[in-house]
Amino acid sequence: MANVRRMTRRQDETGQGRVAVVTGGGTGIGRATARALAADGARVLVVGRTAATLERTAAGQQGVRTLVADLTDEDAPERITSAALEAFGRLDVLVHNAAVVLPEPFGAVTREHARLQVETNLLAPVLLTRAALPALAAARGTVVAVGTAAVQGRRAFAGMSLYGATKTALDFLVRTWAVELAPWGVRAVGVAPGETDTGIGERMGWSAADIARYQAEAAARTPSGRVGRPEDVAWWVVRLARPEGAYANGAVVTVDGGASVV
Repeated sequence: MANVRRMTRRQDETGQGRVAVVTGGGTGIGRATARALAADGARVLVVGRTAATLERTAAGQQGVRTLVADLTDEDAPERITSAALEAFGRLDVLVHNAAVVLPEPFGAVTREHARLQVETNLLAPVLLTRAALPALAAARGTVVAVGTAAVQGRRAFAGMSLYGATKTALDFLVRTWAVELAPWGVRAVGVAPGETDTGIGERMGWSAADIARYQAEAAARTPSGRVGRPEDVAWWVVRLARPEGAYANGAVVTVDGGASVV
């Protein structure tokens, strides 16, 4: 496909390596996950809306290709699945990482913002998983959903009601997919990161001082004494997706430095 760019000249001639698709792969946890999967021997298709950030993810990485796509486009699920199969011939791991975060008090929620968050954070993973299911079944593959620890347990998420609702629903999908996809030999797991330095503050327009203050406050209420790094979350994605992790199914692993238990 014209919009799939190969980022390495080296070709895996054996065709035996695992293949992963990572959405939202241009920054933060998606970038770290794509690189960690590649370091673990997988060939990876990173998907996102911005070519420049995807290229930075793939720079210097063996076996990583990029695909510019908006997950909310009607043809995106089939286009992403076809791109992975055309590039690598199989699909073993599908990582749903892309998300839109639009903080606002409930009284200020607009139809446009609500639709964008629901379509990106919830509907896109549903439709992409459906499109990829035949390929995942052929490989007895794994679906990994990246949620958030902020919606674990009975806590509220004031100012983030729509975002939190979509991530809560994603956790429910993981549990349900574990049952519904089992007849195809496909399992589903999730990772729920806590406060993680993904660069989202900069992308939301926060000042450096605001980001530093927020992270200091988050670190102070976290038993581990710091906020997470994208690599902390990526490590768990890779391990859960490996064949050795096959008995984990329907589980959502919280990776938040202990913040959710205090």
